[in-house]
Amino acid sequence: MTDAVRSLETAAHPQGLRRVVIDPVSRVEGHGKVTLLLDEDNRIEQVRLHIVEFRGFEQFIVGRPYWEVPVLVQRLCGICPVSHHLAASKALDRVVGGWPVPEAADKIRRLMHYGQMVQSHALHFFHLASPDLLFGFDAAVAQRNIVGVAMAHPEAARQGVMLRKFGQEVIRITAGKRVHGTGSVPGGMNRAVDMAERDTLRAQLPEVLAWAEAAVDLAERLHTGLPPHLGGFADTPAAMLSLVGPGGAMEFYDGTLRLREADGRVAVDGFADQRYRELIGEGVKPWTYMKFPYRLALGPDAGWYRVGPLARVQNCDFIATPRAEARRQAFVAAHGGQVVHAVLATHWARMIELLHGVEVVAQLLDDPAILGGPLLATGERQRGGVGIIEAPRGTLIHEYEVGDNDLVTSCNLIVSTTHNNQAMNEAVRSVALQYLDGHTITEPLLNHIEVAIRAYDPCLSCATHALGQMPLAVTLRNARGEVLDHVHRSSSGDTVRGTPAHSAEAAQG
Repeated sequence: MTDAVRSLETAAHPQGLRRVVIDPVSRVEGHGKVTLLLDEDNRIEQVRLHIVEFRGFEQFIVGRPYWEVPVLVQRLCGICPVSHHLAASKALDRVVGGWPVPEAADKIRRLMHYGQMVQSHALHFFHLASPDLLFGFDAAVAQRNIVGVAMAHPEAARQGVMLRKFGQEVIRITAGKRVHGTGSVPGGMNRAVDMAERDTLRAQLPEVLAWAEAAVDLAERLHTGLPPHLGGFADTPAAMLSLVGPGGAMEFYDGTLRLREADGRVAVDGFADQRYRELIGEGVKPWTYMKFPYRLALGPDAGWYRVGPLARVQNCDFIATPRAEARRQAFVAAHGGQVVHAVLATHWARMIELLHGVEVVAQLLDDPAILGGPLLATGERQRGGVGIIEAPRGTLIHEYEVGDNDLVTSCNLIVSTTHNNQAMNEAVRSVALQYLDGHTITEPLLNHIEVAIRAYDPCLSCATHALGQMPLAVTLRNARGEVLDHVHRSSSGDTVRGTPAHSAEAAQG
């Protein structure tokens, strides 16, 4: 989706405020909008990020046989299906008593997952984020897209495409298909890696590693070259949540939860994935389909946090691959060892992770275990299980309960974008107050808000599930098209009667 298809709406608000709507937010996966309420002097009264898609996957899964779930949940998203495929498999490994899975299955899954990290990070940085960074937030809409990047920076665009293609090929040889594969099953894998296909990918590694290094160079150069007023763009201090491996290593596939406070202090460490409900609660609000996770110990208002590349790079103690670790140290040194909360730094962190992903893929392609061996484990059945991995956008949680008839009885999903919901709203509010408050609203200024949202690489299709009652709006018109009555029911169940404009505004608060 390009900026050119985005529409901006301005409408009167019942309280005399002016409502400006960015609909849809462009260059993100899924559909969302931002509403701004302004007074007559263009002062910001309210800023909200609304997720207006409704998906309901948590309900779709109930009643299905558990072995279908790792394939079904991939339909949440065409961008990060592997993340859901593997998180579901990990949760259901517990159900079939297949945890831990055999070594070969574990390493093939890891190969698939790190291939996913590479392809998704390449897609986001080069296709979605780079137009703003290369041309500037105020550049013409016609230039601020991937076509503009390909014309002005053809080599960078080509390397981005090739990095994504490499990651997709890793997925294909492990999952069976580039999108919506079937390789991972509860208890392990149903396929090993073909030697000839492995050798084809290994031959490409020198060039792919060079492209990944160049991607980090580009992200670092763009970040350190930002104008001074953008150095702290959307600086929103937040706690940081992620998985970490042994010794505090960066870990994408399996580990324990660590939560670091905004000032850098570790607040929670070594927290077992199966106990996540003791750490995280989920709140809802009537104006969006996306939930608001929070730390139970602090409550919904103070307990929000951030996940994703910016959190992971700073939450870990080290990266266990040499090239990425050198780049992580450079990232830390460039910020004087201080915790970084400015969202544009996420792009630099994301490319460090891409490089790490390529390095891990290289290690796994050299491992003979991926070519065969026992692939499935079984044991004593359990009623349920939790699977947590680090998806490209951040921590991803799948939880299932299964009945004696092998049918799923409950499903709970907390996806990366949901974890970041409040953080994104805080970033949007920060940008609006800094750049829009008291100014004449223009498209380039509004793009500043979208830049802040895009830094999180939100997957809005993944993030909207069952929240109880579905909002409903009913308008009754006569034969001449005149409105006779209008009723709006919000997701909280509140009903407002009146004209469509008044009902919608009242329901949004």
